[in-house]
Amino acid sequence: MSRLTSLRACLTMGSDDAIEFDGVIKEVLSGGTFKVDVGEGHTVIAKLSGRMRRHRIRVVLGDRVKVEVSPYDPTRGRVTYRQR
Repeated sequence: MSRLTSLRACLTMGSDDAIEFDGVIKEVLSGGTFKVDVGEGHTVIAKLSGRMRRHRIRVVLGDRVKVEVSPYDPTRGRVTYRQR
């Protein structure tokens, strides 16, 4: 294994490393970006996941969603599911 390949393996984060929260959309920003309240006064800026964009799932103000947050930057995340 070359040095570059091992470096890439160390830097890539798997989807199982993400922390998942339930939250509520508090503000709709431009470009498929949202401010999501995840409880206890914490707010996450989250983008819509690619699968949700592909299937044109609409997310509006007040929707309950699931957000995946990286352990490296807990202020940013990805909306992965819109609850009914």
